[in-house]
Amino acid sequence: MSETLRATFRRVLRLENRRSTIRPGRLERFPAFTSAILGNTREVTVYLPPGYDDKTDQRYPVLYMQDGQNLFDAHRAFVPGNHWSLQEAADKAIGERTASPMIIVGIDHAGPARIDEYTPEKDAKHSGGGRAGEYARMLIEELKPMIDERFRTLPDAQNTAVGGSSLGGLVSLYLAFTFPTVFGRAAVMSPSVWWSGRTILGYADTYDDAPPRLWLDIGGREGLEALRDVRELRDRVQKKGWSDETFRYYEDRRGDHSERAWARRARQALEFLFPPA
Repeated sequence: MSETLRATFRRVLRLENRRSTIRPGRLERFPAFTSAILGNTREVTVYLPPGYDDKTDQRYPVLYMQDGQNLFDAHRAFVPGNHWSLQEAADKAIGERTASPMIIVGIDHAGPARIDEYTPEKDAKHSGGGRAGEYARMLIEELKPMIDERFRTLPDAQNTAVGGSSLGGLVSLYLAFTFPTVFGRAAVMSPSVWWSGRTILGYADTYDDAPPRLWLDIGGREGLEALRDVRELRDRVQKKGWSDETFRYYEDRRGDHSERAWARRARQALEFLFPPA
């Protein structure tokens, strides 16, 4: 065996030994988080990364994810069995040191109120929408303070991210554009740019703060209009001065508009939002 092969074998062996000794991350659940601002109750699931219980002096960045039902539990997903496996994706990225450890807060949507809460403007065609501002207040004034108090977080904007897909991606982009002093990173997957005459493009045009660290993606099988809209959003974001370091755009040629497709891209998004130190 050559010296190069021996060195490679030793690196692989060290990685496998490290994997076997690190306990996986774990979940804590808050089954009845109540918002006075929105007037409803939902479940919140918190992923704590490997080592959280052992490294008691370490603090972590936080990712607030929408549609929490679809992230961690196969039986709670919109299509039972088709969930993001986000705990496993985070464990692998952290364990293989392709991402820094992070806390992930999965926020369940509020059922019939989902469309209203995830959209910044009303849409006459869909007879609803426009409560994203109140949803933002819930996150900033009610949920985030609770998470920062109960867990060892890094609470500043640089270490606070939002993320989601479809309408969850739309509201995450809205949050990053509207509250840059709170949310400095965003994972925006297959966003519903079409909502209310593509008004989210105007938010991109008028954004003048420091660019958040932004992951944006779309699937090649989501339809021509969805591709056109997200590519337009990409172009407008790039014109505002995002660099390759702060902006990543990805097209998944095989991706459709489904939890299964977003699950395939979840680890990449985590790795971009939280690169290894």
